[in-house]
Amino acid sequence: MEATDVTAMQFARRVFYAAGIYGILVLTPMYFLESRINEQQPPAITHPEYFYGFVGLALVWQFVFLLIGRHPIKYRTLMLIAVLEKAAFGLLVPILFALGRTPGVVLVTSSIDLVWLVLFAIAYGKTPATQELKT
Repeated sequence: MEATDVTAMQFARRVFYAAGIYGILVLTPMYFLESRINEQQPPAITHPEYFYGFVGLALVWQFVFLLIGRHPIKYRTLMLIAVLEKAAFGLLVPILFALGRTPGVVLVTSSIDLVWLVLFAIAYGKTPATQELKT
């Protein structure tokens, strides 16, 4: 493997490991914050199954990011789906904000997903499609 391939793999590993760890640290406390969210960002959550479903699904994705980080070449195609995962929230919230349907604090926090989206896309572009062994 060439030095540039090794550097690309290290970049992808770091990005996906960082995203997974960051996401676990940010999302896990949300399981305990429903009542606080109800108080600080009315109206109250009326369908907790959507709230906990969102948190649970987002948390599962953090483990997918850790998996990708473990072997970026093997899971390179999955990086494209990870980009879509970040786009699903990161691109939706600015639209909702523009329509007056979500507060500014949500807009700010959703921008983090756009940063991850860009980093995931860069990691995908840098990661070789296959691992060639030199003999």
